[in-house]
Amino acid sequence: MTTTHAAPSIRYHIRFGLFLAAVAAVVGAALIAGCAAESSSFGPDLARSAAPPAGVIPVSIGGRPQSIWPYTGADLSGAPQDPINVVFTGQADPRAVRAALLHLDGDRTAFGFPAVYPFNCTWSDAVGDVQVAYSAERQWVGSAVQLQCGNFGPVRFHLRLFAAGAITAANAHFELLIPGTADHQVLSWELAEQLVVLDMQRTGLLDAAQPVTSTGAINAAPFRAIPSAIYNLLPPELVGMIGGPAQPASADVPIGTDGSAAIINLAGRAADVPGDRDQAFTIEYDQVIPKPFCASSPLDLVRVRGPVSLRKTVRLAGNRLTSEFHADGRIAITPIDGSTGQPSGAEYFAEVRDNQTTSLDELGTRILASQTRTELPPGGSAERGRLSVMLRVGADGVGDYRHDERCDP
Repeated sequence: MTTTHAAPSIRYHIRFGLFLAAVAAVVGAALIAGCAAESSSFGPDLARSAAPPAGVIPVSIGGRPQSIWPYTGADLSGAPQDPINVVFTGQADPRAVRAALLHLDGDRTAFGFPAVYPFNCTWSDAVGDVQVAYSAERQWVGSAVQLQCGNFGPVRFHLRLFAAGAITAANAHFELLIPGTADHQVLSWELAEQLVVLDMQRTGLLDAAQPVTSTGAINAAPFRAIPSAIYNLLPPELVGMIGGPAQPASADVPIGTDGSAAIINLAGRAADVPGDRDQAFTIEYDQVIPKPFCASSPLDLVRVRGPVSLRKTVRLAGNRLTSEFHADGRIAITPIDGSTGQPSGAEYFAEVRDNQTTSLDELGTRILASQTRTELPPGGSAERGRLSVMLRVGADGVGDYRHDERCDP
């Protein structure tokens, strides 16, 4: 697991701005065609669930038998969202992994990476949807710790960590922010896995006798796909980095993976980074998308425009790591005729509210996430349609999930 891809030329950095401008012009079509964005795809209502998902498997990690679900989920249904492709063992709870990565700089030139973004990125706490994982030891656990190398956009490496008992299970991916939205499209599992392995080696904390091993094949390979409309606009240097096929692709491109997870064995621990870490930014929505709820058909399209403010605070006090995230905004909605691409109705507004609270301490992990999307009719303030989603997982490994959609007939 010490292999890295060949470094791209400096031309990547120049071409990337042109790529973002081009992808914005076609991303609406990609979304309509079924773009697998990272935003959660919630399933049926599940209440108070501790039942294991299908597909929990035995894995030997650090010489100890473990039983884990080799995927993450967006809810408690057992529907796979992302593959588990990194497992930390030894002194490796999520707080220790976070501390180790936060201490690193972004200089990877000695390993063949150019000194340009995102390959000179540094690690910080990440804004992202909470997800869940499962182990026999801890049952359901939530992603109380999320890290990013880079920024929310235009591209970043994203790492979710799950305190699964004696181990920390994780998913790492390299992803693109879809212009005009807050959704990300995963471009590679393997590139992100290799970056995490490289950076953990750079910490100097790995067990010298057995620093990195592998679980062997534990999940599907390939897993998910990049819509061809997005893939065909990627700069050639970036295609080379993710090991993709030649462009243009005539069909969606599977996201390659060897189906295994790197096992990273930490013998030491970096000093914790106490205190608060705050971030706040605004996403300007401006995109034609399938109507996200209360849709009359798959071709029920809307243009969404306007700002949504995102704020997150991560606090480490003693051994307790907590985070709070809030997003809110009022965006303009215009119905769009799917056959002509022209407006088909009067503009109205919708209110967006997201909230997350997470904590991790010696007793375990707790997450609570809620989303509300409220449509307001033209010229009025009464509700027209409303989507409410709630996901909670406690330190006892038991979770609640609710998905409520109410539509004005």
